[in-house]
Amino acid sequence: MRLIHFPSTMMMVAAAAAVIIACSGDDPKQDYNPLIDDPKEDTPAEQPAEQGGRDEQYRPQVHFTPAKNWINDPNGMVYLNGTYHLFYQYNPQGNDWGNMSWGHATSTDLMHWTELPVALTRDELGDVFSGSCVIDKDNTAGFGAGSMVAVYTSASGVQQQSIAYSTDEGKSFTRYTANPVVRNDDDNLRDPKVFWHAESRQWVMALAKGWKKGVEFYGSADLKSWRHLSTFFVELPGRPSLQWECPDLIQMGDRWVLLVSVNPGGPILGSGTMYFLGQFDGKEFKTDAEFDSRNGLPHWLDYGMDNYAGVTWSNTGDRKIMIGWMNNWSYSDSVPCSPWRSAMTLPRELKLIEYDGQPLLANTVVKEVESIAATWQPVTTQAMPVTAQKGAYQLRLTVSMDKNTTVTLGNAYGEHFSFDVNASTRTLTAHRTAATGKTSFNGTFSIPSIQAPLNTAGDRVTLDLFVDQSSVEIFTESGSMSMTNLVFPQAIYTMLTVTGADYEAKVRQLRSIW
Repeated sequence: MRLIHFPSTMMMVAAAAAVIIACSGDDPKQDYNPLIDDPKEDTPAEQPAEQGGRDEQYRPQVHFTPAKNWINDPNGMVYLNGTYHLFYQYNPQGNDWGNMSWGHATSTDLMHWTELPVALTRDELGDVFSGSCVIDKDNTAGFGAGSMVAVYTSASGVQQQSIAYSTDEGKSFTRYTANPVVRNDDDNLRDPKVFWHAESRQWVMALAKGWKKGVEFYGSADLKSWRHLSTFFVELPGRPSLQWECPDLIQMGDRWVLLVSVNPGGPILGSGTMYFLGQFDGKEFKTDAEFDSRNGLPHWLDYGMDNYAGVTWSNTGDRKIMIGWMNNWSYSDSVPCSPWRSAMTLPRELKLIEYDGQPLLANTVVKEVESIAATWQPVTTQAMPVTAQKGAYQLRLTVSMDKNTTVTLGNAYGEHFSFDVNASTRTLTAHRTAATGKTSFNGTFSIPSIQAPLNTAGDRVTLDLFVDQSSVEIFTESGSMSMTNLVFPQAIYTMLTVTGADYEAKVRQLRSIW
């Protein structure tokens, strides 16, 4: 794996060129081979740090973080017997990228998480990069009915796909002795997302082609022997140099949705997740004609700086629940978090809605957030009725669209995060500058203008803001727009100022998940 230096043409501020690292974890050393250059083996039985505490500055209180060390992509998410399993790219040995393994946490409510021992560590085939898990209820692979099967990228000088299985609901995994199951001779094929396609009676795997761009689809009857089905690729105007990563093909009613994370080339700078709407026949994914005819490809799942590599949980039926890595490869290695680095977004439910006569992929925070939410309180003064210490909250604003409005969240240190709602263009523009808090750790972090279409009609718009110690996630009420941004103020914002149009505001405290 290699360090990629790429001067972004999408930057909206004058800043140094960002060091871009791949979604699956491109390594920050030239021609690095983990088996030669760093032969130390991780131990699968390594225990996580204690659950208590987690009160360091910037530590999220309602978002998943490990007790310590680096994380990136969510991996292998699967639901089984009342438990949501969240695996993720993890460095058991430090707070920087490296030693890529699968960390593991579980939850029964998508809010409270229990960190478990590391699930998979590197072997003779290399590091354990991103992938997915499925429940093999019919024992197609022969590992046992109901086995949890992990499909992941084995990465050394090449990227190949391997499998491991668990017969104890994810407590331990056994690697398949004939790995890799999909061989490859270069470093541009990764992040397998697998699902059972009932109509063609086969497992289908989506694989990203990295710098070669596009998605490869493979099919298998037993999760062991795979054959190539087809290739999907669409040229993205104005984005000639980027990586395609972390694909997820999802059936939603009579349509199919393909999620693809790209880096660089996101909505503003660095990382972003786009989506395509179309049909899948068991062999090929083709975008709908109406989707092809729209202007402005790509279409973004989230318009902020910090929602990347998101994929959905397997085995949840018609409900599509996703989570993303709340960071951006442009500055991920320098965000001021210790002894952990990076968090996950709040879990979100994906739905297809209609806007302006066309389907739109919406995402809202899952309903399970109610389990940590206190009673709604009206906001009648600048000081909101919320707690700053170890606090997080949900703010709901309903704003009239007869004139432009500026919303400002502030704290006692004079730091503030603001955004504008433009009535005529029906856009929201957020401002992440030095005024928000610490930004000097990386020259690309300060972004004065982060814009998103509201994708709503009517004379009023309702916005839900989920504010934690180091993040602000903004949604329209229907999920037609979402925007996720990291911030690093000295204390959480507890003051609200709204200028411009008439508005209503209410807030409710979110109890710490720790």
